[in-house]
Amino acid sequence: MGFKTGMIIGFGVGYVLGTKAGRERYEELRQSWQELTGNPRIQEAVERGKDLVGTGMRESLTAVQGGVEKAADAVKDRLDKDDAGAGG
Repeated sequence: MGFKTGMIIGFGVGYVLGTKAGRERYEELRQSWQELTGNPRIQEAVERGKDLVGTGMRESLTAVQGGVEKAADAVKDRLDKDDAGAGG
């Protein structure tokens, strides 16, 4: 057996063993992920997080709407004052 043939066989064996080891590790990680995401405590925490985000978004929207209304009122008041001053 020549050097090239030995290298090719060695590479092939290494590839097969590496692929198998990689697949086993992938399966371990996948199983761990499923156990984690299937845990009722984790699911409950995720739901609480979603609720908090939803509440925060509603509060933020309310604050933005209030700020827009104040800005619009301030602009309207300013325009009314300018019109009254120009007409007088």
